[in-house]
Amino acid sequence: MFYGWVILAATCFAMIGTGPGQSHLIGLYFESISAEMTFSFAADWMGENRQIAIAIAYGSATFLAAFLLPQIGRLIDRYGPAIVLSFVIAGLSVTALVFSLVRDWLAVAIGFGFLRFLGQGSLMLASVNMVSQWFDRRRGFALGIMSLGFPLSMAIHPPLCQWLMDLVGWRSSWIWLGVSTVVLFLPAVLLLAHSKPEVLGLRPDGIPQKATDEPQAEVWGLNRAEALRSPTFYIITAGLTSLSMLVTTLHVYFKTILTDHGLDAQTATLMFTVTGITAAVSMPIVGHMLDKFRTDWMFCGGLLVMVASLTSVTLVTDVPSAIVFAIIFGINNGVTMTFFGFLWPRFFGRKHLGSIQGIGQMVGIVGASIGALPYAIASDINWDIDFALRMFAILPLVCAGIALFLRDPAGSPARR
Repeated sequence: MFYGWVILAATCFAMIGTGPGQSHLIGLYFESISAEMTFSFAADWMGENRQIAIAIAYGSATFLAAFLLPQIGRLIDRYGPAIVLSFVIAGLSVTALVFSLVRDWLAVAIGFGFLRFLGQGSLMLASVNMVSQWFDRRRGFALGIMSLGFPLSMAIHPPLCQWLMDLVGWRSSWIWLGVSTVVLFLPAVLLLAHSKPEVLGLRPDGIPQKATDEPQAEVWGLNRAEALRSPTFYIITAGLTSLSMLVTTLHVYFKTILTDHGLDAQTATLMFTVTGITAAVSMPIVGHMLDKFRTDWMFCGGLLVMVASLTSVTLVTDVPSAIVFAIIFGINNGVTMTFFGFLWPRFFGRKHLGSIQGIGQMVGIVGASIGALPYAIASDINWDIDFALRMFAILPLVCAGIALFLRDPAGSPARR
């Protein structure tokens, strides 16, 4: 059996552990945190604009943390994703434990920064890198399978944490998150993960090193400087940033938007489960389609799904229409997660993949960092939220047109 399938299982399981750093979980705590949050400066203004204040804390901390990701990419290139992944899981667990103590705005912001850097950034980056090293011809499908951990987290974490908040309070729920993260996910990585197939005498996709008389091909990949000179990098970056920004907006305010459209809080939270199940079903399908069809067409189509998500949520009036939105948003999540893992090795190779993915992940998280702010401003100034969400849809619509110009960078092997 090709050991890459074991790697796939381990990284898929590790992806569930990104939950404490993901918007679909952190967003559940915004109301509770903002109600207790104290302010060491600008107290009067922040006290009157608590939604904006917590969105600024979330966005600014995430923004600054994103700039550490290129360093994580370099560490992955130097030491391998398996070692980095082990330290990241341990760090995320400690951060969750400490986050249970935050109270002042500055402490909340720092906590958000570490949660996003370790969970949404570094843990995903290391997992994606490892799978990309082990698979080539079936990379899209493999990344789709690996990314199933994200919708599983989406299906499990929000209702579980809502239950914990009701049972023991929001602070104690973070203690449970911290303990469960290290107990459940660290042993699997320590026991099963290997950074590259070459460590076990294999090549990507399970081809033995001595199974052919053909000379072993050198691992190909542009370096970071070459990638940054390519228009392809910026087309991918623009599209992924818009996806990251707007998916984050919908995740953070998922429950708020649905309750504003008439659903009760528990029903709105359960829509996360519908979204998670849909994303889980769609991810392998999207990955397989990426392996089979033109990447520029797939990228364009994925951005149009984002447009559909932003539009459909404004049309929610009851549970059936909420389910329709949750299904579309689930497909949106499947597209976004698979694209983030697939596009960088597809166009830039795997020789310097960590460094390039680090830059790409940084830009994506910068987009996520500002995603919640426009909605928070619109909410606090009593603007028409549905109109604002429809205006947000213009950005991925423009990026969908630009995606059709996506081409292989100069010097890359001939691909579709």
